[in-house]
Amino acid sequence: MSANSFNPYRMAQRQFDGVADKLELDEATRSLLRTPMREYQFSIPVRMDDGSVRVFRGFRIQHNDSRGPCKGGIRFHPQETEDTVRALAMWMTWKCAVVDIPLGGGKGGIICDPHDLSLREQERLSRGWVRQLARNVGPLSDVPAPDVMTNAQHMLWMLDEFEAIHGQKLPGFITGKPVGMGGSLGRTEATGYGLIYMVREALRELDIRPEDTKASVQGFGNVAQYAIELYNQLGGTVTCVSSWNQSDQCSYSFRRADGVQLEELRGITDSFGGIDKGRARELGYEVLDGDAWISQDVDILLPCALENQVNAETVQGISDRVRLVAEGANGPTTPEADAFFADRGIFVIPDFLANAGGVTCSYFEQVQSNMNYFWSKDEVLGKLDDKMTTAFHAVSDLSRRRKLYMRDAAYVIAIGRVASACSDRGWV
Repeated sequence: MSANSFNPYRMAQRQFDGVADKLELDEATRSLLRTPMREYQFSIPVRMDDGSVRVFRGFRIQHNDSRGPCKGGIRFHPQETEDTVRALAMWMTWKCAVVDIPLGGGKGGIICDPHDLSLREQERLSRGWVRQLARNVGPLSDVPAPDVMTNAQHMLWMLDEFEAIHGQKLPGFITGKPVGMGGSLGRTEATGYGLIYMVREALRELDIRPEDTKASVQGFGNVAQYAIELYNQLGGTVTCVSSWNQSDQCSYSFRRADGVQLEELRGITDSFGGIDKGRARELGYEVLDGDAWISQDVDILLPCALENQVNAETVQGISDRVRLVAEGANGPTTPEADAFFADRGIFVIPDFLANAGGVTCSYFEQVQSNMNYFWSKDEVLGKLDDKMTTAFHAVSDLSRRRKLYMRDAAYVIAIGRVASACSDRGWV
């Protein structure tokens, strides 16, 4: 499957269909869960700094809310599509279900490149997105959050606009807010740390000590940086990371045999996770092709970038040494690459389980905001560790008991829970 023909929504539906067969779901339940319950597409006119008006395209997809309010991020990305958002909303439904939090799946986006927009233009765009959806989202129906190229500031602008429209203080409307403005301690670290909690448990099952492992990471945004931080604390060594270079419009991999230095790289990285290749060379890093991260001689691969990065083509270069793949990104692995991993006996922690730390901590933030009482960072990360570890072992135990691939086992648990909720409500 080439990058040009890749459709994440079709992939998400293929994954669902396979598990629906295993669960022997009835046709009505299949039809309900295979497609989103609600979709919103709209235009957002924005007055630019030069006085002109540009019209941006926005989306919000609510896949299923049988287990609770929809939950999911908002992306600012120039290649955003309806089908990408549909797939991400569906995966969010399964993600919330597999870690057993009372939320459903949603996702949003705007087709734009924030690199090309001033902060004032980004603010107007954020507020415009909320104005289009103010009657269709909210703390008890659909709770957005940051995603690719959005951050706490974007969330605060959106919250402010939502509260102005409704004339109330509603901090539970959105998560990923700044700490001190209704945000949760530990939220910044949550997705990356949650990923490594999963890696830690998988290594225990494989009887491998973290300090005896090396890893290669795709991406150097928030998820990747905090995953590297905790993995280093466990004793592991990251020898290669990749990142997107905005000026060259391509990605590069940065390798150092004795291990990358996290704080050093953070010091030469822009706000979107792009590493300065010239300064990296000065610091002794080899600058390689963007796909080189996947072919490194390491034990663990951590794809923490975008969809369709581990596919039928790129997977061919994977080293025989690789024992574990933990998906920090959403949908990074295609079914063809999955089959390759299964044949090789590589332990895979699937995306909607591996990166569920973000939505789990978002749930914690929502709870704190709604009750106007906030926990310490240690409390938040402790609760996160408990949730993620419990979810991992539930999936791993089912995988061994029924001889299922880990991704299939995670889907069986998640889809089974959502299907039961739909049935219990009398929807099907």
